[in-house]
Amino acid sequence: MIEHVWERASKSRYLTDVLIATDDDTIAAAARKFGARVRMTRPDHPTGTDRLSEVASAEDATLYVNIQGDEPLIDPEAIDAAILAVHGDDDIDMGTLRKRIYDPTDVLNPNVVKVVTNLAGDAIYFSRCSIPYERDGKSGAPVYFKHIGLYVYRRELLLRYPDLTVGPLELAERLEQLRALENGYRIRVMDTEYESLGVDTPEDLVRVNQLFSAVSNIGTS
Repeated sequence: MIEHVWERASKSRYLTDVLIATDDDTIAAAARKFGARVRMTRPDHPTGTDRLSEVASAEDATLYVNIQGDEPLIDPEAIDAAILAVHGDDDIDMGTLRKRIYDPTDVLNPNVVKVVTNLAGDAIYFSRCSIPYERDGKSGAPVYFKHIGLYVYRRELLLRYPDLTVGPLELAERLEQLRALENGYRIRVMDTEYESLGVDTPEDLVRVNQLFSAVSNIGTS
């Protein structure tokens, strides 16, 4: 699975390097076998951002992209969109993605993180709750957006991240991106049609394998 993520990330137009950061020797050995560059990290990182902060302390770059290793169908164009959210605007500290929600069950699902933004496209808040809340029913059906957990960071923020105060919002929601918001950093959010498909359960793996089979059959038909 991680090889698929690496291959698709390597197709991004704007990434100049792709490496796999892990604290697991088995994952590292498998990654090196298919030709990936690997950096071993400490095993005590509480979040992926903390792990990437360690990488940033040793790998010099302007921007860093955190791509989850459990999304074998990651879209290279989605990666590029998140990069462009930050590139060229020094006032933006992070970039990420959102996708409009059409399934009403996703709005109430706490495992589907929602995001709201201001008129400039910067994140106001991320929540497991259904935001925004329509109080009087007179404004028409509100539009809900799912947060896609792909992040782009400036190096300065990454290096500071482990020492930032963990605020009450992050503690309540268990969402690492809230640490940046609670400490005054700007997160630009870009629209995407990419549907995040992380493999967190055996059922997820079956679903992704079915999608791979469908793509393979289309290619050979």
